[in-house]
Amino acid sequence: MPGARIYWLARCADRESDGKVAMIFELLTYPVAIVAQLMNENLEFVRYFMILFFFFLIIGLIYKARICFDLCGDLKVSKVWGLLWVFAEAIPALVWGFSDKYTPSKALLRYNGLDPVLSDEQIQELAQNSETTQDGLSVKIEDRTVRNFLDKRYLLREIFMNIEPGHMVLLLGGSGSGKTTFINAITGYEKANAEILLGGMNVYSEYDKMKYSIGFVPQLDLMRGNDTVYRTLMDAAFLRLPSDTPMSKLIERVNAVLEQFGLNSVKSNLVEKLSGGQRKRLSIAMEYISDPFLFVLDEPDSGLDGVIARDLMKHLRRIADQGKIVIVITHTPDRVVDLFDDLIVLAKDSRRTGRLAFYGSIDEARKFFGQDSMEGILRLINQKDEGGEGRSDEFVVKYVERQVAR
Repeated sequence: MPGARIYWLARCADRESDGKVAMIFELLTYPVAIVAQLMNENLEFVRYFMILFFFFLIIGLIYKARICFDLCGDLKVSKVWGLLWVFAEAIPALVWGFSDKYTPSKALLRYNGLDPVLSDEQIQELAQNSETTQDGLSVKIEDRTVRNFLDKRYLLREIFMNIEPGHMVLLLGGSGSGKTTFINAITGYEKANAEILLGGMNVYSEYDKMKYSIGFVPQLDLMRGNDTVYRTLMDAAFLRLPSDTPMSKLIERVNAVLEQFGLNSVKSNLVEKLSGGQRKRLSIAMEYISDPFLFVLDEPDSGLDGVIARDLMKHLRRIADQGKIVIVITHTPDRVVDLFDDLIVLAKDSRRTGRLAFYGSIDEARKFFGQDSMEGILRLINQKDEGGEGRSDEFVVKYVERQVAR
């Protein structure tokens, strides 16, 4: 396909942006040449379009040369090969295409979506061994992908788990491991190629029924500072409870949540006058007003000191003890890890794809990774360029083998 060839070659050389430019200019030469042919009776127009044709051609060749010479450096071969790619690409294409010697080691290997970690048999066994729970949250994510130009990139792959009611779960993972993508997938905010069941109901196909059963608290709140606490919660009740809910039920629910989160004494105060801990509790109470069965929170303890953060987590522990499922992301997990039942570890593999490296109890996780702390686990799975040991692939495979063996 004209143009696409140089783009993919650029990805091999880790020069994707140059590849896009070269592709565009190569493609532009075709309509210009066609128009020049059609207008061959008008020499003025032909001259103009031929100048345009050679301009596009030269710019395209400059970018193509940059890409090919860089690729030669990556493959440690003579730059004569680069010249051949520019002016007689059929020759190097045939030679390189039939030899394993000429395998690029840069961007293509990271982003082409191939799976270096799991075999098809392992994936199939893992999916089969993942039974569906009818009471809690059943997650079966085959993949979550995005399109970028001609590229399909995998954000998440092969994540299977069941979370039972009454469990408070810590979601752990380094930057880019797919935590936000995972949360968006299980809450129905951004659909993946997946089956997500909550209490036996499909979150994707029955979202209108399920949305009141799912609560998500983002890291940053969107509260108006000049509203009172009571007004803020009442507005949240109007938005998050079914539209046919009687006013008496709305007031009853707001009062119950005020009591549950210890906000009764400040219900007449303006939001901007609240302390950091009170504001966090109010932010959580706004989402909890609909009494969700699945409650997901992104760094609810961010910016809080140890005592206040722990008190906040104890509130979440009490919510889980009521038979709810609570999933929490926190960047300071070790100070509150004893309050959690289970741990989900997402890791970015060598292809920069989010994978499940572990799901199970906190004690099992410590044995599995050979680490006493959650920070120690993160160091193991983070890539080396992020200050970690780069062992994510190892633990992804180890976890799969553990699950298949069960």
